[in-house]
Amino acid sequence: MALLLPVLLGVAGIAVDMGNMYMTHTRLQAAVDAGALAGSLELPYDPDLSKGIVTQAVNDMVETNMEEAVVTEISAGTEIRSVKVTAQAEVRMLLMEVLGMADKTVEASAMAGFNKLEVVFVIDNSGSMKGTPIDLVKQASEELTDLLIPDGTTPDTKVGLVPFRGKIRLGEAVDGYAEGCVNADGSLNTGINEEFMDEYNALPYYYKRYITLDTCSDIPTVLPLSKNKSTIIAAIGSQTATGAASGTVISEGIKWGRNILTPDAPFTQAGSKEDFRKIMIVLTDGDTEDGECGGTYRATYRPNNYWTNAYYGMGVDTAHCNDGGVLNADMLSEAQLAKDAGIEIFSIRFGSSDTTDINLMKEIASSKAGTDDHYFDAPSVYDIPDIFKQIGKQLGWRLL
Repeated sequence: MALLLPVLLGVAGIAVDMGNMYMTHTRLQAAVDAGALAGSLELPYDPDLSKGIVTQAVNDMVETNMEEAVVTEISAGTEIRSVKVTAQAEVRMLLMEVLGMADKTVEASAMAGFNKLEVVFVIDNSGSMKGTPIDLVKQASEELTDLLIPDGTTPDTKVGLVPFRGKIRLGEAVDGYAEGCVNADGSLNTGINEEFMDEYNALPYYYKRYITLDTCSDIPTVLPLSKNKSTIIAAIGSQTATGAASGTVISEGIKWGRNILTPDAPFTQAGSKEDFRKIMIVLTDGDTEDGECGGTYRATYRPNNYWTNAYYGMGVDTAHCNDGGVLNADMLSEAQLAKDAGIEIFSIRFGSSDTTDINLMKEIASSKAGTDDHYFDAPSVYDIPDIFKQIGKQLGWRLL
């Protein structure tokens, strides 16, 4: 027993040292993970780590989780927009260091950023968005795209676009749909439905001159998910919110955003919801509009340009924008279908709206219970770029 006692004490000492190493490394790894995630949240504001914002966030978070840890490296990721963090911590040793069996310092690394994302911008292109609003939306969309797909890299991230008014426009035929504007039932929109042409022909000439039968050509085309950054930027830049109006039907924008983000026809570029985080960003000035709502955009004669939207276009004249009406109900229904398909919806309400429309935009958002973390209010056009950055912060919360 006297001879074995030093051996037993040595084994016990080594076991304690190994336990200390394990516990210290586990704490350090957790602190580094948290630091990398905190840093990734600031990438929208400091994408190349040159402003010190990411570095400060990393250091603060690592220190909060493990005060004795020493951050040794904070660097940008190589293949995707990310931040890599490495840190060290000393281990309290009893025996192993004396015996030369281990270093008393442990090290851990982590990287967090943007990858495995599929993002679709669903953007209101109606006339109320023209000028500075649509210009700032384009700028913000391009900046977020640059964050998701940095130049010279090939991240596993895709971006698409659905510009909408009273309908959407396909640039080419896809499975089950013809090229051109699409009605709510999937049929081709040809302007005022033939069932309503007698009413159109009966209008006095001074009303007819305000009606444009072709309200499709000026709508930018839908862009399916793409990894080609130049293609994405060109599609974003094509939006002007000018040309003949057909109203604002938000449900159609959401529907086609879902079509793009799911792998089934009519589009097949999307991956499975198990492999990709799917994001829909819906921006509108807050109201559905079909010419029957009153206010600034009400049409005093019937039919009118609004009769070329996705519902009138298929011969339905009972789908209106009154509170609780078909357009608002379908907006909520389409949002729920998207959520059921595993899609997160961020909603942005630009400008001024009444309580009903604000609540609708909040309801379509995928906010956590008791919060509005996926809903954003932009009373001023100049709030839009920062809101896109705030959304970008939420998209970066991913360890790689």
